[in-house]
Amino acid sequence: MSAPLATVAEPIAALEPSKISCRDTAALALTVVRDGVITGEGPTTKGRVHFSRELDADDAAWCARILTATAVEHQPVSRAEAEALFEINDAAAERSDNGRFDDLLAKAVVHHAASVSGLPVPSRTVALSPETAIESWAPAKSAGVDTEVLNWIASQMRGKRRSNRTLMSLVATIVGVAALPLTTLPNVFDIGM
Repeated sequence: MSAPLATVAEPIAALEPSKISCRDTAALALTVVRDGVITGEGPTTKGRVHFSRELDADDAAWCARILTATAVEHQPVSRAEAEALFEINDAAAERSDNGRFDDLLAKAVVHHAASVSGLPVPSRTVALSPETAIESWAPAKSAGVDTEVLNWIASQMRGKRRSNRTLMSLVATIVGVAALPLTTLPNVFDIGM
């Protein structure tokens, strides 16, 4: 009887920002949010009406709290965290968050891409804040941006039913049409959007 209680308690504890000890536990906590978005049930939906496949303002707030937990605030967003955010994005068929999650997703992915490329990034609290314009800190040109991470972003965005216009325009700005070989352009963006 104690085993089921432990499995219920673990996801709840994993969500608390004070329990996040590293980027791996932050990515794990984001998967709990994803599961709540998919099912409409779980620790992220307690005490409120939540439909399956819907992402609301509370879900976006959970993601923001997880990503800005004290233990990870001064570390760049990891690939695992960014992938978890893409999974949440894919899981949500309906949105009622006033664009907060799309803003968070774009900023987190660019934070990851810039840091992997060796470019300076502000703390997560600054970079991921809804009050901070992404253009104020994100790279504005392709010089120094890692090609592999740009290909990874393109692969995450390719063929998705819901696109993130902020992220797409930023990647287009960073990469620049002139910086890419003409043969790779169709692979970066789904032209038929």
